[in-house]
Amino acid sequence: MENRGKSFSALNCIDLSSPDIHESISLLKQACLDCGFFYVINHGISQEFMDEVFSQSKRFFTLPLTEKMKLLRNEKNRGYTPLLDELLDPENQRDHKEGYYIGVEIPEDDPKSEKSFCGPNVWPAADILPGWRQTMEIFHQEALEVGKAVARIIALALDLERDFFDKPEMLGEPIATLRLLHYEGKISDPSKGIYGAGAHSDYGLITLLATDDILGLQICKDKDAKPQTWEYVAPLKGAFIVNLGDMLERWSNCIFKSTLHRVLVHGPERYSDVLNLWV
Repeated sequence: MENRGKSFSALNCIDLSSPDIHESISLLKQACLDCGFFYVINHGISQEFMDEVFSQSKRFFTLPLTEKMKLLRNEKNRGYTPLLDELLDPENQRDHKEGYYIGVEIPEDDPKSEKSFCGPNVWPAADILPGWRQTMEIFHQEALEVGKAVARIIALALDLERDFFDKPEMLGEPIATLRLLHYEGKISDPSKGIYGAGAHSDYGLITLLATDDILGLQICKDKDAKPQTWEYVAPLKGAFIVNLGDMLERWSNCIFKSTLHRVLVHGPERYSDVLNLWV
């Protein structure tokens, strides 16, 4: 897609393999004060495995609708959400995307499964998608570890103990929802309220986004501006795009920002894998 004439947001890049923790804290804090979005690189998940996750995600979304509808999202927020099922921005049309929700696996006979958003996952049959569950379970766990690593730097940036968010009542036993997303090729038209995903902020602690190379994510640093100014976030191969949620903005006394964002689709299909963390 032509990028000429498009406005892009320059995001800080946090290298999780860097031995200079003070630089990482400084870069992250600057990003959190500015727009609440930043890249994370060298996070320990191989590019080969990331490619496999996207390949498996596409395999699911190319299944016949009748098969996908057998796995509809349940009351525990696990399973399939069809096209136009979600509405992130009530002032506009429903989102032109479909998704699949995966959480921390908790057996039905475990007392913890009685809590909201806790319980067993919904999985496609192994004979239909062999190896699919194993791939997603591994990715969920590895992405969660990346999220915890980022949270430790956030804690230091807030002048807290490094392991503040590792406590059992926080990310020690988190609600961590992996959402596989597929945006159909319908072209977005903001003037008609048509979006891949409507404008919203995330309500949790932090969100990790892995995306393909198709441009689409936009952020608005000042939601109260009239008119609002939207800037694209360029995909960065192998990186996670991380953003702060409303929960962290509140906990930081609104010093760190939870920023409005949306997705525009320009023709090609778009895939992304999103891990939302909240406690």
